[in-house]
Amino acid sequence: MRRVFMPTSMLLLFSCFGASWVLADSLAAPVNVSIRDLKGSSGVVTWVTPDEEPVIGFAITQQKKDVRMLRFIQEVNTTTRSCALWDLEADTDYIVHVQSISISGSSPLSEPLLFKTPKEAETQASKSKDEVTMEEVGQNAQLRAGEIIIIVVVLIMWAGVIALFCRQYDIIKDNEPNNNKDKAKNSSECSTPEHPSGGLLRSKV
Repeated sequence: MRRVFMPTSMLLLFSCFGASWVLADSLAAPVNVSIRDLKGSSGVVTWVTPDEEPVIGFAITQQKKDVRMLRFIQEVNTTTRSCALWDLEADTDYIVHVQSISISGSSPLSEPLLFKTPKEAETQASKSKDEVTMEEVGQNAQLRAGEIIIIVVVLIMWAGVIALFCRQYDIIKDNEPNNNKDKAKNSSECSTPEHPSGGLLRSKV
């Protein structure tokens, strides 16, 4: 990758010179040029090249809106469709053009991409917001874990109470036949032929 700074007039001269030896069926200019991951001092330029274009590299010109000096970035032997920009100034307007490079020459310049870098305060605020969001997510996860533990403990306690109740119920149910037998036995011992209810007939003298 080659990155150099040069005056705008020299770049125009080189562009005119390059146009003289590009073939008639030259490359089409890149389209859909956009910026992403934009911060106060960096960003990523992306673009799209027409299908079946024999592209072997790209060239990017980066210029401040009101400054004649610009940065020229060129890279070959690559099929990437993005390029990182760095050393940008916060709260500054920039203009970017992209060219495709083939063995036979370069494409025309793309449509200009204008963007403005955010202020440092906005960048810091965005970072702080992301950090707060992550902290809130962690706290919510801890709260949910605590709630789940409490629910599990309550369910276990209820299961224990139900199991104890069933056990006591089985014990009571098993003891009922024995009690009935004892009652029947006592009743048979106390009864007599003269009085089924257990008393003796007394004759009058």
